Amino acid sequence: MSKKIAVFRKEHFNAAHRIFNPSWDDKKNAAVFGKCSNPNYHGHNYELIVKVVGEPDPETGYVIDMKVLSVITREEVLEKFDHKNLNLDTTHFSDLIPTAENIVTVIYELLRKRIDPKLELQVRLYETERNFVEYPA
Repeated sequence: MSKKIAVFRKEHFNAAHRIFNPSWDDKKNAAVFGKCSNPNYHGHNYELIVKVVGEPDPETGYVIDMKVLSVITREEVLEKFDHKNLNLDTTHFSDLIPTAENIVTVIYELLRKRIDPKLELQVRLYETERNFVEYPA
């Protein structure tokens, strides 16, 4: 019988963005994206929950060392996105609309490359108290 356990790390970051399709005019962007397409951007206080699933190491008892997960999350997400304009200050969204759906997949890929492939990874991102996304679903 598998002894898989899920461990979680919760983080917080603030970021601004503008949701718009550059191939559309401002009128169409406003019709589709509403206030989120404001040319002067808007921001969110994001809550990030990183879930790692696996069997505890018999020598340490850890699925993953939470200090290591904290460092990875800080280096790969917080240092790149916290207090940044996602459209202007990062390369990740230069050709990708920074919707919550796209942000969570970018975060997943950044973390996945640093976490042991034998461990399952899931990322949940709260854009507001009521709106959140999860990847993979």
